[in-house]
Amino acid sequence: MNSLKLILTNKRYFSVVWVFCSLNIMIGTWVLYIPNVKANLGLNDAQIGFALFCVALGIISFLPIVPLLIKKVGLGKLTFLGIVIFSLAFTLPVFVNSYITLCFSLFIVGIFSGVTDIAMNALVSEIEKRDTINIMSSAHGFFSLGGVIGASIGSLLIGVISIPFYHMVLIAAAIIVVNLLLFKNYFHINESIEKKEGNSFSFKVLKPVIPVALIALVIMSSEGAIEHWSSIYLLEIVNIKNTTLSGIGFLVFSIMMTIGRFFGDGISAKIGSIKIIFLGSVFAILGYCCVLTTNFIITSIGFGVIGLGLSVIIPEVFRIAGKIEGVKASVGISMVSGIGFGGFLLGPVVLGYISNTFNLKISFLTLLLLTVIVALITINLMFKTRTK
Repeated sequence: MNSLKLILTNKRYFSVVWVFCSLNIMIGTWVLYIPNVKANLGLNDAQIGFALFCVALGIISFLPIVPLLIKKVGLGKLTFLGIVIFSLAFTLPVFVNSYITLCFSLFIVGIFSGVTDIAMNALVSEIEKRDTINIMSSAHGFFSLGGVIGASIGSLLIGVISIPFYHMVLIAAAIIVVNLLLFKNYFHINESIEKKEGNSFSFKVLKPVIPVALIALVIMSSEGAIEHWSSIYLLEIVNIKNTTLSGIGFLVFSIMMTIGRFFGDGISAKIGSIKIIFLGSVFAILGYCCVLTTNFIITSIGFGVIGLGLSVIIPEVFRIAGKIEGVKASVGISMVSGIGFGGFLLGPVVLGYISNTFNLKISFLTLLLLTVIVALITINLMFKTRTK
């Protein structure tokens, strides 16, 4: 918790992690209005699914360009501009009146979501290197907290503000105002220029990033799968009778993930990034074993243990990607972010296919086996580190 105390007592650090929080406040608010947008435009599940996929297309299409933008604009400046434009862009999806404009608006949201995500992670990585501190995990904890804040405040305001566009504009305005009060603390920070750093996405330059990106792919696939399938798992596999309890798995998962991220920096500082990823994967493996018992209480605990285990992995993956020798932080983080987010989107789809072919329990068994692979990758990375 030392990193959390450091963040809350230092404006330089708090101003940066607030960008993480801001990003997910907007997302948490938007999620409340997806059913509303679907109904107003008369969309079916396939259409709304493709519209949401346009966010991913926006993110992926801009990934190679972000390092160049960071170089031209500056790391701190791009982080601030990213969150401002992202907030404004997210007012559009609830305002449009056609399916084509919905897809286009979500594509724009995706572009600035990716720009902000990469810039803010690269900014934290830069600050960690300059100040020799560990705050990446807590920064991601604030991201998780932002989703809770957005959904909570949104749930209260949704009954008061009858027009979704006004609601989104109000939240966007609040986020921009708070960031305007804080941005001067990081605005002029630029990415360090070191000799022999790779700026391109060539295989030779990015080869050291590949194992880390694979970890991101698997772990973010798991996060996406649990978000989409945990409720159905409790209903169809665990056979709970009370449908109001179907969300307990994801709730416990989210709470433990937030808590784990606030403690992750201290543990990482003591044992290192690779070891904490291994430890997190072991916890996740144990959690999946509990989930597969199909006993309601043990399964619910299992989702919490998975959340605790996965919580520390993605922040550490970004931390490693930002410190790989010979690779610029923005380039490494771009690659890891793109592959990881691809997993987050495609993971639930692949698991749905597996579930349709076999059953949902086999899908979660697949997640267990993939997490075992993550543990094996980290063991290999630990071995390579020791032999250097």
